[in-house]
Amino acid sequence: MADDTDATGDADPSDRRALRGADRSTRRRFLALGGAAGAVALAGCSAERTGDGGDGSDGSNDSDGSDGGDDGSDDDGSGGEETPTLTVATYTNFIDAPSVSPGAWLKEEFESRVDAELEWATPDNELNYYVERAASGVSVDADLYVGLTTEDLVRVDDELDGDLFAERGEVAGFNDVRDGLLFDPFDRAVPFDTGYVSLVYDGTATEAPETFEGLLADEHAGALIAQNPGGSTTGRSFLLHTIHRFGDGGVAGDGAGDGDETVAGGDDDPDYDYLDYWADLQANDVRVLGDWDEAYTAWSNGEAPMVVSYSTDQVFADMEGADLEEHQIRFLNDQAYANPEGMAVFAEADEPELAREFMSFMLEPEVQGEIAQRNVAFPATDTATLPEDYAELAQEPAEPVTFTYDELQGAVGEWVDAWERQFAGN
Repeated sequence: MADDTDATGDADPSDRRALRGADRSTRRRFLALGGAAGAVALAGCSAERTGDGGDGSDGSNDSDGSDGGDDGSDDDGSGGEETPTLTVATYTNFIDAPSVSPGAWLKEEFESRVDAELEWATPDNELNYYVERAASGVSVDADLYVGLTTEDLVRVDDELDGDLFAERGEVAGFNDVRDGLLFDPFDRAVPFDTGYVSLVYDGTATEAPETFEGLLADEHAGALIAQNPGGSTTGRSFLLHTIHRFGDGGVAGDGAGDGDETVAGGDDDPDYDYLDYWADLQANDVRVLGDWDEAYTAWSNGEAPMVVSYSTDQVFADMEGADLEEHQIRFLNDQAYANPEGMAVFAEADEPELAREFMSFMLEPEVQGEIAQRNVAFPATDTATLPEDYAELAQEPAEPVTFTYDELQGAVGEWVDAWERQFAGN
């Protein structure tokens, strides 16, 4: 387990890459639980994704002209250079959320600085779309993916024998990325923002408990709405936080990380694990809905006073002129689960250097500030330009917690499967 620490480890990336192939298992079911499609993100981090089984045909860009063909002179003989096209794949809400999203601004700003055209690709199945194409030996037809999480990389490396993403290469601004946000031990993904999964509660209706154990009190019966960790990144982050707190009880047969390890929880009780905690939550009438949008909408409609969401909730509430007392944040045990998002160049990119130029652009101070505000998140760098009141609205926990790539590999699928079996049976 790791708190807000660098997840990359000490091994040289080339050495780790050589070892990765030997560590891959035959697990395939995590593809289903990790596959994602866009869900509405009105508040908190816009990175919520759910799996709806779409075919992704609307985002494949198969006929957008960016197939890596002739990039020399124009056919009319004028001798002019063709404008290169950078195809950037991402999740739907990054470019088209019902509230705010950074996509349109990023496209306009990048094209104003660089002699290139930026085209967004948003297939229904999001990253799954590209995993499936690569597994089938079909061209990926994109240069860069924006919106990777640690769990995504674990899944990609488990599902594919070859590399879906290339190594980072030279990216200006990389050294400005905040300590603890680097999550790829093979140096492919570059973080561009992060969010913290916490409780959001209506302070006019209840006072949220200060600890995980407090959620089990009779006074909070039926008061919490959460999300299904099998299809929601927000729900999965909350589940992982409960594992960090209570341990996994040895659920992952292969162990978390390199050996047959059991995750010991921070509660120091070896006889009580996350499944025990969730059984107690169920007994206290927790509601688990399909995804963040469904859960947040139910909470907004007053169906319960607390919801699992993001600690940036007041940023959006302030934009909407809402009463901030109705959008209070609670960090259970003074913690929140950190969920950084990254970007990586596809190994088969037609424009790899232009993709790296875009990554450098994404890390510039002004751009980092715009991404944070428009994605309702926290910047990845220490140099971001933000309004003075942003820190008052976007709250950070005293102790961010997370699991590293190595800790999740071979474990996260087992953890979610065990939760689903228990929850369905109770």
